[in-house]
Amino acid sequence: MFIPQPICLSEQDEARLSVFVQRGKATVRTLKRAQVLLKLQADWTPAEIADACDVSLSTVSNIRRRYLTGGLDAVLTDRQQERRRQALTGEQQAHLIAVACTDAPDGHDHWTLRLLAGKVVALGYVEHIAVETIRSVLKKTILNPGSIRSGACRR
Repeated sequence: MFIPQPICLSEQDEARLSVFVQRGKATVRTLKRAQVLLKLQADWTPAEIADACDVSLSTVSNIRRRYLTGGLDAVLTDRQQERRRQALTGEQQAHLIAVACTDAPDGHDHWTLRLLAGKVVALGYVEHIAVETIRSVLKKTILNPGSIRSGACRR
């Protein structure tokens, strides 16, 4: 079984981690990361650390790797996630709401989410769109296409 070499924390890093853990003024995730680092410094095996800190072996190895590549700040701070691209722009959302406020197509009592998705694609506002995207946009505007008194547009 492969047992990695213990990491060597500088005196400043070790003191900072000790104070960090003793204060306890951080998220549980961050405190566990600090505890794992201290135990790696103390020459514990990954299996012992995983049992003591109630984390998985992969978590121990990930924390070790993050420390070796980025230092203490990389371990104690979470990386910011990249912002996902929005499915619809503001202008496209406005067009969707305008379509939802029009009369329902012939043969239908009210707009359904699938009908709205098809209409938005047919009008060329988007190439394709998920029904869930339509629902979330309408929910943000408190617009219920099946309700007579939705509050978004007057009949």
